[in-house]
Amino acid sequence: MSAINVGIIGASGYTGLELVKILINHPNFTLSYLANSEGGITIDKLHPSLSSVCSMEVQKADIDAIVSSCELVFLALPHKTAMAYVKPLMAKGVKVVDLSADYRLPQDMYEEFYTAHTDADNLEHVVYGLPEVYREELKSAKLVANPGCFPTSALLGLLPFMDKRIKHTPIIIDAKTGVSGAGKKLSDVTHFVNVNDNLFAYNPLMHRHAPEIAQKLGVSFDEVNFVPHLIPLTRGMISSIYIQVSQDFDAFEVLSEFYKDEPFVRVSENPVDMKNVAGTNFCDIYVKQKGNILFISSAIDNLMRGASSQAVVNANIMMGLCQKTAIPTIAYVP
Repeated sequence: MSAINVGIIGASGYTGLELVKILINHPNFTLSYLANSEGGITIDKLHPSLSSVCSMEVQKADIDAIVSSCELVFLALPHKTAMAYVKPLMAKGVKVVDLSADYRLPQDMYEEFYTAHTDADNLEHVVYGLPEVYREELKSAKLVANPGCFPTSALLGLLPFMDKRIKHTPIIIDAKTGVSGAGKKLSDVTHFVNVNDNLFAYNPLMHRHAPEIAQKLGVSFDEVNFVPHLIPLTRGMISSIYIQVSQDFDAFEVLSEFYKDEPFVRVSENPVDMKNVAGTNFCDIYVKQKGNILFISSAIDNLMRGASSQAVVNANIMMGLCQKTAIPTIAYVP
């Protein structure tokens, strides 16, 4: 098939870098446009790790230039900024994979936890980019809301067991993530002196990824008790999940059956860890039952399965390609 021109808006950040690393080796996508808010630099100057690998010019983001260069664009931008690009790009026929939160929630929920939404019309056309659940819808999608990293880890762990869960009992998600999940911009919270040799919860029970998890599970926000923690690691995420279930089933068999045809979910007989998924699109899941308490452990790379590699899987499906095309599967071990 002919090459498909794609672009990245937001090439300066960690997720933008991961997208570049995947797309420069993609056999069907041609990386034809890179942009950030300023331009006037090459990608290897922004990210010295790409020296002698890729020296594409990074332009100042411009709608007309994007439209003339790309069939599909990845938006690696903060919430609110992304929607300002989606509206004109959709109007001009460019397909979009949005890595921000701008299209993940219904308007009322989004505005409660984020900000006013300026593109409510496109909320009606968006597909949530969790391929294991929405693959058929993704095939005809023009706008995809790439899931958040915490919701990806939690949803993949929980979805196989929602029909076994005792209704209206608490869903408890104790999640831990590496510092790269906070983005590239330095803050007091992510400063080395604060993070090193430390571990702490932030926004417990009120984090804005909780309504995304609840909405996709089809439960109320009050039923989801989500507490994220920042740990002194660069990348990786692990969610420890606890729910109350009926006792008349084999949890490992349920999990294995649910994901038997899914190439990027690995069901483990032993507790999972972050190292074995680092740098890949895999989600490793372990489950253990004790009476009516079910423990689910779900591990992903927050920058990959939680953002960039999942975004490319979604783009592959949108453009009629094999979902596995160019997706990293070799972990950064040791």
